[in-house]
Amino acid sequence: MGFEVFSQDQTRPWGGFFVLEEKDAAFFAQIYFPHLEMSGMQITHKLSPKILVIAPNKRLSWQYHFRRSEVWKVIAGTDVGVKISYNNEEPADIEILDSGSFIQIDNGERHRLIGLNNWGLVAEIWRHTDSNQPSNEEDIVRLQDDFGR
Repeated sequence: MGFEVFSQDQTRPWGGFFVLEEKDAAFFAQIYFPHLEMSGMQITHKLSPKILVIAPNKRLSWQYHFRRSEVWKVIAGTDVGVKISYNNEEPADIEILDSGSFIQIDNGERHRLIGLNNWGLVAEIWRHTDSNQPSNEEDIVRLQDDFGR
């Protein structure tokens, strides 16, 4: 699709990700999130577009963020699940997401992305909630992690 990869990390124990160049963010959002009003998403003029690659039978940490909400769309595979805590306590039951499924996670909301039987691909953008200090990869509070991080 012509997206340029800014950075990548294929060393995550659950799979990895590709961060795309911010100059591609508007096109990325148009392709994967055409139903969202981007003016409300871009308080920092930054969406941090990313492709997550989720390995079979692996889970990201049970986590939340202080300075961002996340918007996901499953772009390949039906073997992706998510758990979200709507009461900020224990995770809800797993919700299986089919290709094309869309989900938004508010900042502070506990969540976990889960690989099921096959590899899954998820498009992600961030809504930075602090214009003076945009979120980054360190803005993760892990409450539980299968990999001891």
